[in-house]
Amino acid sequence: METTLPSPADWALWKKLIFRFFFIYFLLYIFFNPNGVLPYIDDIYNFYITPFHGVAVWIGKHILHLSQPVTTFTNGSGDTTYDNIIILFIAFLALISTIIWSALDKGTRNYNKLLYWLMVVLRYYVAITMLSYGFFKVIKLQFPFPSFGRLMEPYGNSSPMGLAWTFMGYSTGYNYFTGIAELSCGFLLMFRKTTALGAVMTLIVAGNIMAINYCFDVPVKLLSTTLVMMALFLILKDIKRFSNFFLFNKVAASSDITPHRFRKKWKNITLTTIKYVLIAYTVIFDLVGVIQGESQYGAKAPKPPLYGLYEVKTFILNRDTLPPLTTDTTRWNKMAISYAGNTMLKFMNDSTNYFAFNVDTVKRKIVMNKYSDTVHKWLFTYTLPKKDSLVLSGAYKKDSLKIAFHQIDVNKFLLVRRGFHWINESPFNR
Repeated sequence: METTLPSPADWALWKKLIFRFFFIYFLLYIFFNPNGVLPYIDDIYNFYITPFHGVAVWIGKHILHLSQPVTTFTNGSGDTTYDNIIILFIAFLALISTIIWSALDKGTRNYNKLLYWLMVVLRYYVAITMLSYGFFKVIKLQFPFPSFGRLMEPYGNSSPMGLAWTFMGYSTGYNYFTGIAELSCGFLLMFRKTTALGAVMTLIVAGNIMAINYCFDVPVKLLSTTLVMMALFLILKDIKRFSNFFLFNKVAASSDITPHRFRKKWKNITLTTIKYVLIAYTVIFDLVGVIQGESQYGAKAPKPPLYGLYEVKTFILNRDTLPPLTTDTTRWNKMAISYAGNTMLKFMNDSTNYFAFNVDTVKRKIVMNKYSDTVHKWLFTYTLPKKDSLVLSGAYKKDSLKIAFHQIDVNKFLLVRRGFHWINESPFNR
């Protein structure tokens, strides 16, 4: 006979305290990091978050006594000083609120209803985040194939994050594997009957994301850690069932997943409608976004003018042909043009740097400058004397330059041409 594990009528004090803390902590975290989970939420976030920038600056100066003032807020990095201060601020507010809540609310036997709605919020927050991650991997936007610049950059010169991006970006198949895993987590969490499986999968998948972020210095540590915490929280409701099944070889009773219903029918219909509209919006919005992204900056995006990897054959500075000496920090060695408006130069001493690189294909002119110096620019005209050849003629400051290039066939790189082999008579590790 099938049994259902009922929700406890009386909670222990320690359970109430933990719930109160995390109820407030998670809701505050979502308030400060909505992560685009609702339509137009980021626009609303940009409106209400500004005052808290000042709060974080004040905390950093007067409470934490930081040696440097907080001037950088959430950007491409989610692990800025500001973000860490906000986490401390959230934890402090949750702790104070828990103390006040506990002092005022001594008669409540349980928080089963609040727990139900908190889990709904966490399910959808994690689910929509995982769906976004998954779509960006399946369409291969987050981790593009290694650019020309990456291919000619020595391993030792790459950052840990750059190494992780190269590893992930190399394999389309592995992107499909991880992307489908993340999509599965998202879809499973959106429905009550599959929440337990979705939470376990999310713990594993988000745990791997968190490990990569920590071990390869990827600045999304705070968000990935919180996703793992939320997955653990979702699992805790069924921890006894999991323990019985996996550890103690006992019967695992089914979980009570009966939805909380309102007395008025129209409220239940409205809630169900909102649920499926949100799911449809998330899937359609993500799909449209990644498909557009693929054609704008992904694999199907138009290639920039002069796209390719070039090796310098002759480098003439003020009518003096510079020999290819490995100690020369002036002479160029290779030039990579992978993205519009940008190029990477590799110099003879193996150092590399990125530059702004704007091409006028009508006048056949190029304007190029260091990102740190927008005043001094290289001004070139270019010619394509024959296939796979490029010649730049121009000036930089008071120097005249003429540089002849030969385009490199990137398929000669071992990383590009090796591919997949089902049979290996011996390990091919280079």
